[in-house]
Amino acid sequence: MAKAKPDDLVDEIEEIRERLADTVDALIDRTTPRNIARRTLYSLRSRFVDETGSPKLGTILPLVGGTVVVVAGVVVIRRLVR
Repeated sequence: MAKAKPDDLVDEIEEIRERLADTVDALIDRTTPRNIARRTLYSLRSRFVDETGSPKLGTILPLVGGTVVVVAGVVVIRRLVR
């Protein structure tokens, strides 16, 4: 096995250092609260609005219907209890 030259080792260490710096930067970017909030908002918005900005009725209508049923159920139960 040939010995590595000092210049080769320095170059390899520098490459490793650059990859590590890129990895740390990526981790910082992924864990920044603002970026987490932005990704979460985008994910939530993409469930209800398509790429053109039109609402996704297939997702919105069942959600609204479920909400109406729950509210109506609460109202009925409160009236029965009184």
